[in-house]
Amino acid sequence: MSGSTEGRAEGNGRVYQATGDQYITEHHHHGDPRTAVPGAAPDSVRRPAVGRPPVVLRDRSELMARLRTSLADGGADQVYVLHGLGGCGKTAVASEIFRTATSDGSRTGLWVNASDLTSLRAGMLAVAADRGASEGELTAARSGLRAAADLVWDRLDGSDQPWLLVIDNADDPAVLRDGNWLRTSPRGTTLVTTRQVAAHWWPGAELHHVGVLPRQDAARVLCDLAPESGTVEEAAEIADRLGRLPLALTLAGGYLAHQVISPWSMAEYGRALDRGPEADAIELLDQGAEYGSGHDSRHLASSTWELSLAALRAHGLPEATTLIQLLACWSHDPLPLPLLAGTGIGAVLPRARVEMALRGLLDHSLTRLVPGSPRCVRTHGVLLDSIARGVPADRRDPLVGAAAELLGALLPDVTRPWTREDPPLAPFAPHTRALLRRASRWAEVGPTTVARVLDCALRLVVALHRAGDYASALSVAQDAVERGTGLLDADHPALIAIRQRVGRALYRIGRYEEAEEAHRLALADCTATFGADAVETLESCVGLSPVLFWALDRKDEAVSLMRRVVEGRTAGPGAAHPSTLIARTYLLEFTAGPELDPTTGPELLADCRSAVGPGHPITLAAELNHAFGLIATGRQSRALPLVRDVVTAFEHACGPDHPKTLAARSLLSRALGELGLIEEAVAQAELVADARVRVLGPEHPWTLWSLERLAERRRALGMTES
Repeated sequence: MSGSTEGRAEGNGRVYQATGDQYITEHHHHGDPRTAVPGAAPDSVRRPAVGRPPVVLRDRSELMARLRTSLADGGADQVYVLHGLGGCGKTAVASEIFRTATSDGSRTGLWVNASDLTSLRAGMLAVAADRGASEGELTAARSGLRAAADLVWDRLDGSDQPWLLVIDNADDPAVLRDGNWLRTSPRGTTLVTTRQVAAHWWPGAELHHVGVLPRQDAARVLCDLAPESGTVEEAAEIADRLGRLPLALTLAGGYLAHQVISPWSMAEYGRALDRGPEADAIELLDQGAEYGSGHDSRHLASSTWELSLAALRAHGLPEATTLIQLLACWSHDPLPLPLLAGTGIGAVLPRARVEMALRGLLDHSLTRLVPGSPRCVRTHGVLLDSIARGVPADRRDPLVGAAAELLGALLPDVTRPWTREDPPLAPFAPHTRALLRRASRWAEVGPTTVARVLDCALRLVVALHRAGDYASALSVAQDAVERGTGLLDADHPALIAIRQRVGRALYRIGRYEEAEEAHRLALADCTATFGADAVETLESCVGLSPVLFWALDRKDEAVSLMRRVVEGRTAGPGAAHPSTLIARTYLLEFTAGPELDPTTGPELLADCRSAVGPGHPITLAAELNHAFGLIATGRQSRALPLVRDVVTAFEHACGPDHPKTLAARSLLSRALGELGLIEEAVAQAELVADARVRVLGPEHPWTLWSLERLAERRRALGMTES
């Protein structure tokens, strides 16, 4: 045989050459492919594998003290688990305790990434090598001929030096459990970081929750990273906007610190975050990622929580993704759990799977239970914004529709206010406003769904108005009008109804000219859209008439409007219908005086007591206005006991500072004064004036009027005493 016998092989290839006969026998040994996953060893297990460590670890002092004390006491046979939402700084705490534990050289620090089985296995075998395992032992473990976890813990148990083992990013505890990778040892302490909060994964371990930072510490994180960009207070405002989440703060600080061409101040950055649909806040955050980090998904606000959702899908719970998308339609404020029990949720995910989906989100720290009543869950705002931007276009309208139906089921029915029993409003207000924002920013949400969202806003506004919180009612109503105007026609019934409530709230807070303008525009649109005698048109008349009568001194027009309402409602639902009773009560107030038919008040009271019952707010209002009519015709003695009863009833039902209570108490003061009971009249006037200064402010027209009446009563008292 002649010719060259040169050969060349690359990688795992082999070349066999000979000038004569050649016999080759190869043996290939394979371990269990489910566990013998080939993976390169990490570059180091002696250094924390972290992204961008904090300049200074802020807050966490109590947790750090606990971990340091444990290490100082030996810390043997103990596992500590740091759990919390992705991005809350668990790895930063672990890195700092790692540095503390190894600083004097008396303890070895070992760091393993457990984000997946490949990384965990390679890292733990590298730990075994660090603790003295031979190449033969490691080869056997890698090939499946020896139990890998047993080898690692044999070497850890036999370590000649105490150690701290950090198992970072152990977000799928099944990986640790199935291979029995997590154990205790008399030679060291194990510290685990995870998003998985469920205690059954961590038997015998000491669990510590890592949450968001306090406001001042969160501000200092920004100032540590970008000290020249702004003041501590400006940093605190950005921290509030970002929910004080360490990941978001780190990204924001990185962006501010590393701009070159046109550096922003913190104030400019804060304004950019609040531009709404004009700017993607999550994309802006991600621009602060460290250059050269490879855009690790754990370190990006746009993707870090997708890791947890992917794990839930892999474990057969895709409904968790749908549920978190539904939560993203609402606010980061505590969400009452009864919202998720409504039948409307079946439009987007099976009701039978809601409980399990919620447990999955809770277990992965994607949301958390809030103690107290009502029972609530709370989800971080940056997480919700991140989830919302990734919702598929064809899912947006159904999700907003379901969120509106679930919310509307728990808000008061404004079509029947006389049968109401309003629930506490505080838990629902932020979610209604958040749903408005989401509906207006998702172009895929159709007009029908937008109208359902506006109906939720209307229900909330009416309930806030009833509660006497006129400023909040105005704020929500104006927000709804602004967002709804660009999405619905100007004459849409839902939009007109909200505009009517804007006028009512403006009147109650003393902005009379604006109230008149709002009501007249709504009245004109109602007349053109629904007709002069329509229910909506008559409702606009009811809203406009008190502004004209009490604020702008156009009493004849106000009376004319209210007579029109009474006639229209009497011809429609009837004279004793609650809506008609309300209009008759207004008309009684407007026409009180010598010319008033003396049977008007008693007839109204009889109809109210028969239709809605004694003690109902409509009945109490009618009794108050009947007493006003008695006083206006010089029958103070007959009015006094009636007014006292109304004051007591309103105070019991609404509270001492509610506008209805104060209106009744003001009339009581007048009746007392006109009957010569000056001292008690002054006392009642003082209660009214003090409450209105406190609730409405010293410049509100009703406050000024009350202060004038109080001065009159005091002058009368002085004259009596002299």
